Amino acid sequence: MFAWGFVYICEDGVLCSLVIKYQMLCTSTRYLLYQKNLNVIAAISGSLDSAKRFSTLTKLSPKFTPLSFKPITPITGYPATSFSSNLSCASRSEHSMASQSHSGSVHDFTVKDAKGNDVDLSIYKGKVLLIVNVASQCGLTNSNYTELSQLYQKYKDQGLEILAFPCNQFGAQEPGSNEEIVEFACTRFKAEYPIFNKVDVNGDNAAPIYKYLKSSKGGLFGDGIKWNFSKFLVDKEGKVVDRYAPTTSPLSIEKDVKKLLGVA
Repeated sequence: MFAWGFVYICEDGVLCSLVIKYQMLCTSTRYLLYQKNLNVIAAISGSLDSAKRFSTLTKLSPKFTPLSFKPITPITGYPATSFSSNLSCASRSEHSMASQSHSGSVHDFTVKDAKGNDVDLSIYKGKVLLIVNVASQCGLTNSNYTELSQLYQKYKDQGLEILAFPCNQFGAQEPGSNEEIVEFACTRFKAEYPIFNKVDVNGDNAAPIYKYLKSSKGGLFGDGIKWNFSKFLVDKEGKVVDRYAPTTSPLSIEKDVKKLLGVA
């Protein structure tokens, strides 16, 4: 079965639209419409070969299968936008569409901690890293912070480190100072992993570490970070091996973490 339609995506906190064509496999493709903090995430899920998702555009059937939805009311804290009633939607995961070859590694970068001190990321050589842009006032905050702490407690002694980078670019949902952010995460969620200086993850002022992460693993609809709690999984050599959407729960990627750690 083949279909085409309008897909709405989030870029830098703004909803925009585009028309795409994509191949669907009836036995494995699921459509999920998320009306949470993201309002709408349009993505493609299932057993499609990611490398071929957009390479088969000229081979698509002319048949049209519309999926109709009523206009969606924007969620508080997200930019208000009107939506078309015709929407072909896709999935929750931003599992990277393409992996490009890049020199260097995460270990080549120096970042600022919450107190403004330099941190050379080479100290994490030999560690598996989960790098996350966090926010304190997002609808995804409770679930993500809770599961990040659970994941860290379970695997910290086996070589997992979680690096949290606060960011206020999405719905202005991380407005506090570094001190307030650290107190919130550590007091409410018992976060023991490092929380770094607040950064931009998109745009001209994006932190160099995030420019590297995005160029190493592009997302489903472009390299830009789509919302709070996007996740990058980095191996012991500092190479980005996977990327996950904001709605992908930390515990759902436990198997990927265990594989990199070499844990049965």
